[in-house]
Amino acid sequence: MNANDRAITGFTMAGHAMVHTYELAVPILLTVWLVEFSVTSATLGSVVAVGYGLFGVGALPGGILVDRFGSRRLIVACLFGMGAAFVLLGLLPGVAGIAVALAVWGLAASVYHPAGLTLISKGADQRGAAFAYHGMAANVGIAGGPFLTALLLVVVEWQLAVVLLAVPAFVAGVVGLTVEFDETAAVDGDDGDDGDTKSPDVDSLGEFITASRGLFTAGFLTVFILVLFNGLYYRGMLTFLPGLLSDFLDPLLAVDPAAIIDPIADTPAASEFDLSRYLFAGLLAVGVAGQYVGGRLTDAIEPERGLAGMLTLLVVIALLFVPASGSLPTLLAVSAALGFALFGLQPLSQATIAKYSPPDYRGLSFGYTYLAIFGIGALGASLAGAALTYGTQTTVFLMLAAFEATALTLAVWLIVREE
Repeated sequence: MNANDRAITGFTMAGHAMVHTYELAVPILLTVWLVEFSVTSATLGSVVAVGYGLFGVGALPGGILVDRFGSRRLIVACLFGMGAAFVLLGLLPGVAGIAVALAVWGLAASVYHPAGLTLISKGADQRGAAFAYHGMAANVGIAGGPFLTALLLVVVEWQLAVVLLAVPAFVAGVVGLTVEFDETAAVDGDDGDDGDTKSPDVDSLGEFITASRGLFTAGFLTVFILVLFNGLYYRGMLTFLPGLLSDFLDPLLAVDPAAIIDPIADTPAASEFDLSRYLFAGLLAVGVAGQYVGGRLTDAIEPERGLAGMLTLLVVIALLFVPASGSLPTLLAVSAALGFALFGLQPLSQATIAKYSPPDYRGLSFGYTYLAIFGIGALGASLAGAALTYGTQTTVFLMLAAFEATALTLAVWLIVREE
């Protein structure tokens, strides 16, 4: 990597890690809120889906803003906004306060993916490597967020824990104001554009409609629907997974988990200790390897083929999860496989989006696709909560397998279409 690539990669790695630190802290906090507040999984799942939904819905206007103002300003604003949201989460009372704070977080975080991914796709010469490191940083946050949250909950109340979690975002935002790089250094490469060409602005509804029509070719529409179904799988799988893992682990553990924290058993938050939270963080940590492999695959094979392979694994994992929960070794194995495949898919998905979108509207393309993944995909949290409330664990995983099987069918169509 050259100096510009390194600066862009480091900057986006910091932002990506922060976004997913907060995103995946929420499922851990959810296990506390379900105990503290007298609400069902369906109700709290819907509350959480508000913030997650705005995380996706805001990606579309975020993508338009990226094409107009550039990535740096939006990423820095995202970092400060997320920190402020978690301060609010610790201060506002009740379930309504949680909904408001998570809504603020969703709006602030929503601009990151179109800004960060556009920056890499237009500024980094070694795009595949940059996507790989960018994805690995996400998994540092994805695993570190739940792990740090679980540790904080052992020693402090959740309201103080979320305020402490806000500090790194403010620090990253300050550092982000000083980094220097060229945002369009790689545009003149395989995208066939001049690096000095300014992306056309979308200043009116008419221009937005015109740009959208140019973007939504048959190929991009297929990618949009594909990532939508993967988003339903992603959100539905991760939102309630800590609680499901707790249910699976309880009959398998030969030792009472409370004995592990006997030296601090009298502390106020010791009751919050739950080994399933650390298993959840562990399976997400495995995703670092998945992100690296997926990123490297984007430089080695056509991204649609790698995407189809990862989607196949995710369908199989969803179908095997409940049967595998009968013993500790198989539960650990299927959890590790989930972490690897779920995040190994992401660089391949991002490369596929870039392949089927024009560089002039790359921000808009990522805005649309992350609207699908995190906006419409947030319905996965509500659907998973409803399946748990009115169905069984098996119901949840069969529903998730159906989502990913649909995405797999679309990936295969893209491969056939290219031949």
